[in-house]
Amino acid sequence: MPIVSKDRLRGTLDLLILKTLTWGPRHGYAIARWLEDTTGDSLTIEEGSLYPSLYRMEQRGWIDSEWGTSDLGRQAKFYRLTPAGRKQLKAEAAEWAVFVNVVARVLQPEG
Repeated sequence: MPIVSKDRLRGTLDLLILKTLTWGPRHGYAIARWLEDTTGDSLTIEEGSLYPSLYRMEQRGWIDSEWGTSDLGRQAKFYRLTPAGRKQLKAEAAEWAVFVNVVARVLQPEG
C-alpha cells in the first residue's frame, strides 16, 4: 500500500485521531502506533504533527486528558473523546464522505 503524503494527512489528522479515541483513551504514542498499525504503516504520524493536533483539539473541547501510567510504566498523558468530540467526529466523517465522493467523480474515467 502506498504511503500517504504529509500534505494529505494534514487535513485529516484530527478526524483520524478522533476516530482512534472512539476505541478508548490512549496516550500520544499509542494513538500514532494504532493509526500506523491499522493502515499497514501507510500513515506515519510524527510527533510534530500529532501533539499540536492533540493540543488544539483539547483547547476546542473535543478531547480531555489526564496523566496516567503507560504499559511500560512511564508517565503519559492519556486522551479521551468528549461528547463535543463525538459530535465533531460525526460532522467531519460526513464531510469527508462527501469529499471522497466528489473527488471520485472527478477521477473516474470518462465514458
